[in-house]
Amino acid sequence: MSARIYKPSKTAMQSGRAKTHRWLLEFDPEMPRTIDPLMGWTSSRDMKSQIRLRFETKDEAIAYCEKHGIPFHVDEPHERTPRRIAYADNFKSDRRFPWSH
Repeated sequence: MSARIYKPSKTAMQSGRAKTHRWLLEFDPEMPRTIDPLMGWTSSRDMKSQIRLRFETKDEAIAYCEKHGIPFHVDEPHERTPRRIAYADNFKSDRRFPWSH
């Protein structure tokens, strides 16, 4: 019963960074998923796979695991590096793709 502590990345369906500021604690699966022979659905009897705990900081999540004796591993987030561009860059004469009109 080990846990994974991570900061979620933004989904592809959103343009903003909502719900990416908190740290999540999820338990690793203890048993593999099985396929239902009748319907073909994937199911699991592992109830801990449904638990997701949210914390404001990484230290709070680590303290929770240490208090309850849960082995854990931390996945550090990859910080994005935004490009600084200006609207005037669209009209530069040395553009890689020149205007078609």
